[in-house]
This record gives sequence, structure tokens and C-alpha cells, in this order.
Amino acid sequence: MHKTIEPKIFYFGTPVVLISTLNENGTPNLAPMSSAWWLNQSCMLGMSENSQTVTNLIRERECVLNLPSAALVCSVDKLALTTGKRHILEEKRNMGYEYVEDKFNRANLTAGFAQLVKAPVVNECLVQLEAIVKNIHSFDEPSAIKAIEMKIIKTHIDESILVKGKKNYIDPEKWKPLIMNFCDFFSLGGKIHPSRLAKPFISQYDND
Repeated sequence: MHKTIEPKIFYFGTPVVLISTLNENGTPNLAPMSSAWWLNQSCMLGMSENSQTVTNLIRERECVLNLPSAALVCSVDKLALTTGKRHILEEKRNMGYEYVEDKFNRANLTAGFAQLVKAPVVNECLVQLEAIVKNIHSFDEPSAIKAIEMKIIKTHIDESILVKGKKNYIDPEKWKPLIMNFCDFFSLGGKIHPSRLAKPFISQYDND
């Protein structure tokens, strides 16, 4: 039997993204988020304009979208309730947020060089997507949420999760993304059923 409820959030389970950007003084910022969806070579991010990440995206117009595997859950959790903004809004301060200057160090992660953007990649993430800002939209006014359209311009994938013999395909049975599901961490189990879509889709786009 279904019941009518009024949930405060709708996080039905999406991959965690570690967004690396550059602060105004050139130092890196790193922020976890999970309100993202993907289509073709683009990604839409939903974030508060009060965050340091959005401030950096508006100014720099670029970032790296690093996707952590489930193995990095402890590192990601260390970034919870942290902010790169020195001035913390009272609402966030009451929630327990604290200013952290070096988030890479806080999370025991290391920064590497990207190829096309100035923001760093997270070396430990098996998926690293260099991206540029295409559009920024206000969302659900008068809230502070922004919908930020990103275009992926360079993709780096650790060879351990690629399909053997096919350089352009990630093996879904090897890739175990960290999932945020109603504010708790989960990952994926094994494949439960083959998909009829998979074979023609791969054949259509397979140029290897």
C-alpha cells in the first residue's frame, strides 16, 4: 500500500562527484556532491550559489569532475560539513560546517595535473572528467540553488576498469561508484540481469 508523504529531500541514489576547482588565490578547492545527472558529453550539477565551488565555477568557468569509487568512502566522508568559504553562513555554521583550507589533505587525497583545465584531478579517483561551464540557471527561485551545465572536454579513466581490448569502454562490472542514497553511502552489487539495450548500443558506437 502506498502512503502519501512529504519528504524533505529527493536523493534517490546518484554517484558522488568530487568537484575540484581553483580558488581566487590559485589554491585548489575540493567539494563532494551528488546532485548530478549526465547526458551524452554533458553534465548538469545542482548546487547552492553560497558554496565556494559555485563561486569558483562562476569565476573560472572550469573544473574537474572526479568520480570516487566505493573504496574512497572514508576520504569522501572526511569532506562532509567542510567549506572552502572563510565566512560561513549562520545556517551552515549551525549545521556544523567548518572552514578547511586544504581539503585534499583533510581527505588524504592527492592532486594531479589536468590536461586542459587549471583545476587539479584527484589522483585516487578512477574517473576524472575535465569540464567547462556552458550555462548557469537559477533553480527553484527564490532558493540559492543553481543548475550548472558542464561540457566534458577530456576524459581520464583508470585502465583497471576498462573493457579488455576496447579503450573507449568502461566495464560496468569493474566500476563500483560511490552512491549517495538519501544522505547515506552505498555502492553497486553484481549485475542482476543482462540488458537488451547493451549489445546494439555498444555496436553502434564501437569504433575500436
